[in-house]
Amino acid sequence: MHFWVKSRENHVMNILVIEDEEHLATAVAKGLRDEGFAVEVSRTGSDGLAKARGHSYDLIVLDILLPEINGYQVCATLRAEGNWVPILMLTAKDGDLDEAEALDTGADDFLSKPFSFVVLLARIRALLRRGRRERPAVLRVGSLTLDPAEHRCHRGEIEIHLTPREFSLLEYLMRFSGEAVSKREILDHVWGDEFEGDPNIVEVYVGYLRRKIDDSLAKSSLETVRGVGYRLNPSGI
Repeated sequence: MHFWVKSRENHVMNILVIEDEEHLATAVAKGLRDEGFAVEVSRTGSDGLAKARGHSYDLIVLDILLPEINGYQVCATLRAEGNWVPILMLTAKDGDLDEAEALDTGADDFLSKPFSFVVLLARIRALLRRGRRERPAVLRVGSLTLDPAEHRCHRGEIEIHLTPREFSLLEYLMRFSGEAVSKREILDHVWGDEFEGDPNIVEVYVGYLRRKIDDSLAKSSLETVRGVGYRLNPSGI
């Protein structure tokens, strides 16, 4: 017996799977169809991007390592064009940098390979319950601007090039501009609450950010609050 998965608007939920590994793509597509989803499969990044541009999907399952253009480029291009379809990105096992970049390019969630279909299905259903999100607003603190959708940062007219982790750290600090945030809070939100490395990594990345956003300016915008953590000072920008 076939049970079609329908949204509140009573249409069958459509999922695009962009995955070049034939066995995995076939298995995922079959499993999702058995659960009542309508599924299309693309085997290259360029074909997947074309399908995503030409059709209205409820969700995209997107691998990173794809022929022609990779998953990061597919995701970033869709977001830059204002397409905010939920994207679940498939990353390498234990790939912390992959996971950080997946979120920084606009993915809604990630799942490390290898994974069980049960977990994939649960992640998909959770994203579908959330629905399509709106384009995130550009953050502004003083002369500093951060565009999460396009992953670009400027101080005045000067563009500042940040790594994915630096970008995530600055975004978190800008969202709490003027407030002191602890090292633990930063680790939980930027590195993830399962991070078990050296917590002094926060100090290292704060140093990287200071050199990039303050450069040779006399006044530092990124302050150390003794016994508490760090604060982005709007008056210093």
